[in-house]
Amino acid sequence: MPHYFDEAVEKICESIRFDSSFAQHTAKMPFGKGAYDCLDHFLTLAEELGFETHNYDGYAGEVVFGQGEPFAILCHLDVVPAGDGWTKDPFGGVVQDGKIWGRGAMDDKGPAICVLYALKSLKDKGFVPSRQIRFIVGCNEESGWGCIEYYNRVAELPKTGISPDADFPVIYAEKGIMQVRLHYPLASAPFFFLEGGSGANMVCDTCEATPRSLGTKRIRACGLEIKGKKIVSHGKSAHGSTPELGVNAMRPMLEYFAARNETIRTIISDLFDDKYGLKKLQDETGHLTLSPNLIKYRKGELQIVCDIRYPATMSADLIHEKLSQLGVKYETVHHQPPLFHDKNSELVQTLLSVYEECTGETAEPIAIGGGTYARALENGVAFGPEMKGDEAVIHQADEYISLDRVKLLLEIYEKAIERLTK
Repeated sequence: MPHYFDEAVEKICESIRFDSSFAQHTAKMPFGKGAYDCLDHFLTLAEELGFETHNYDGYAGEVVFGQGEPFAILCHLDVVPAGDGWTKDPFGGVVQDGKIWGRGAMDDKGPAICVLYALKSLKDKGFVPSRQIRFIVGCNEESGWGCIEYYNRVAELPKTGISPDADFPVIYAEKGIMQVRLHYPLASAPFFFLEGGSGANMVCDTCEATPRSLGTKRIRACGLEIKGKKIVSHGKSAHGSTPELGVNAMRPMLEYFAARNETIRTIISDLFDDKYGLKKLQDETGHLTLSPNLIKYRKGELQIVCDIRYPATMSADLIHEKLSQLGVKYETVHHQPPLFHDKNSELVQTLLSVYEECTGETAEPIAIGGGTYARALENGVAFGPEMKGDEAVIHQADEYISLDRVKLLLEIYEKAIERLTK
């Protein structure tokens, strides 16, 4: 049994009980009370474990271990909104059936707590790192990276490090991320109200509308639910980088209204049927993905926020060229350039060897569509916690981390940190 397993499980549960999704800010709580309290809980725990800590005005926190050239470990304590479809309390933090249940269990509170106890285990056995380990935890990774921007203003990010916020065995490349808001002018809208989605990086799981007239037979044919004067479409949430794992609730709602409106038919053709071939763009890091995740009707237009993950060797200019073919006004609301590293670099190969040693598997570095803090570093890669074959739970209802995975993370992060900073 890895050191501190029981304590790690307890503290993961406690951390999950803070709803640290983005909320109304105050001067002292830039991302809301839940995120602020979760950060305070984490830093208080680190202090109790004997570490030097810094709270950067509620934007981010830092745990410091050792002296020398800095080495970064980057995790986040904020979460996406709970969304619909849970059978467990999303902020209950309960252990049941060999799993810890709740929003953030896998993304990214579970890994963050495991890294903290891995550092404690190293400290206990007298390990003295040759580099200063800066374990940085942000509170705005899921909705803008304001935490990292603030950290860079008041401190300085190390050049090299890891982010335990993706997949094993080790990530050598991350696709570019572009979120755009499209404005489709809509004359004679067949509804008074239409809105859906919980977050720009979450597949739309619920969409609601108030139609000008109810066509009961067609509503049922499109799989919609009638609630008073509203109609509701239900889907299944998933991470924006893997929209194929979800069911987008926006499409059946648009299909219901498409018979009455040409613009809506155009939207379906553009964004769901991929009329202009954006999804055909690909390289060794995979295909471009496009997921329309937020929709709302405002002032005579449908505004749709799409999450795009584009191949890591391609430029943002190429994506803008493709988007311009849609022929509608749009603005970029968020953009992160891709990350691409040499698979044979020392950092990648060290982490790969640790993974193989701890799991007994032979593996190769992989590329993902998700975006991690690793791309904030000059020389950073993502490392765990998900593994091939895992049930997809990140950004979905009933998120969990298994107790077996907690044990593995405690072991694998301790060995990885020791090897990278000895």
